[in-house]
Amino acid sequence: MVDLLNLFSIRNIFNSQEKKRLVSNFFSLSILQVANYLFPLITLPYLVRVLGPSHYGLVAFAQAFIGYFQILTNYGFNLSATREISINRESSQKVSEIFSSVITIQILLAILSFMIMALVVLSFAKFRDDLLLYIFTFGMVVGNVLFPVWFFQGIERMKYITLLSVLARLIFTIAIFVFIHEESDYIYVPLINSIGMVLSGTVGLWLIFNRFDVKFIMPDIESIKYHLNEGWHIFISTVAISLYTISNTFILGLFASSEIVGYYSAAEKIIRAVQGLMNPIFQASYPYISKLSLNSKELTIVFIKKLLILFGITSFLFSLINFIFSNIIITLIFGKDYQNSISVFRILSFLPFIITLGTILGTLTMVNFGYKKIFTQIIMIGSIINIFLSLILVPIFKDVGTAYSVVITEIFITLADFIYLFKNEKQIFI
Repeated sequence: MVDLLNLFSIRNIFNSQEKKRLVSNFFSLSILQVANYLFPLITLPYLVRVLGPSHYGLVAFAQAFIGYFQILTNYGFNLSATREISINRESSQKVSEIFSSVITIQILLAILSFMIMALVVLSFAKFRDDLLLYIFTFGMVVGNVLFPVWFFQGIERMKYITLLSVLARLIFTIAIFVFIHEESDYIYVPLINSIGMVLSGTVGLWLIFNRFDVKFIMPDIESIKYHLNEGWHIFISTVAISLYTISNTFILGLFASSEIVGYYSAAEKIIRAVQGLMNPIFQASYPYISKLSLNSKELTIVFIKKLLILFGITSFLFSLINFIFSNIIITLIFGKDYQNSISVFRILSFLPFIITLGTILGTLTMVNFGYKKIFTQIIMIGSIINIFLSLILVPIFKDVGTAYSVVITEIFITLADFIYLFKNEKQIFI
């Protein structure tokens, strides 16, 4: 078994307290990811059976649509603001300035998002018929803004992210079994989810103001411009990423029935959960690599190599298990009504492996090594490929076409990241 402490040991750069913090953050986020995996494992089989493929697909479609507004309000701050907080965390005045500017921008973007959402929903019958569903789902945007994950990542206090996220999950899980009993209750699923997120976000803000000596300082125009500029490339890449993640469910919903959306969403949900097992590593590593890269590029490369080897192998094994036992996994979790999800699940099964490599090479390496622009360009090209493939394959092959579009796009992006880094940072691979 690989020693995790050895994986994260970078001598002569960080003191033992900082190394201890990194490992603590990793385990906090690991607990969070287990919770993120465990709670849906409890509720998902119940939800898909009670709601049925059609209503479950409708809820998934609404979440995909509102997901665009979550991306808009996040703007890229989960990376850019995290980096700013991490670099300046020794100065409470500077941290307060960064926090105030970023949270102000997010609130303004949330107001803009609601206006756009209302305009779209009221303008098209497909959306207008489920007006309440979209309003309830929009609460997730509010909860997202209230819970500034980027702040806790920047100061490397991931335990607070874990505690608050688990609180939201716990509220959602209990409420699902209390209030959701028949298909017509589907309308309350996003409401329950939103309430949990808003409550945990409110507690998060209380902690920031009362535990970390952060004060709200009315930001000036220059500060707002600076943070918008810093997050721009990440925002564009995130928008592009959404074109081959949440957009796939959205596009599928435009060409297919809610039932087919339900089959696809059920299969994708498990794949994303498996991929999510890697997220603690990436979330804990990003601010660490950001700071490490300022001191020693050589030691940063050593660290990245270890990540590639250990988590490349781990994610490959997860993906292989998905592929081999796809029939058993789908039947066990979703029941016999979701047999149509099996083919989609098999196609998507190796995504955890592909995405893990792509995240390490792209987000962790290229962004921190100053290749944000080329990274954004690669994502944009991948998004164009995905939209092109989706418009061709989805009308003909429906959910299977969506699955192939996603896999081809992810392979392209990971290969492009690898080729660029091999040409410019060859020492990572030798």
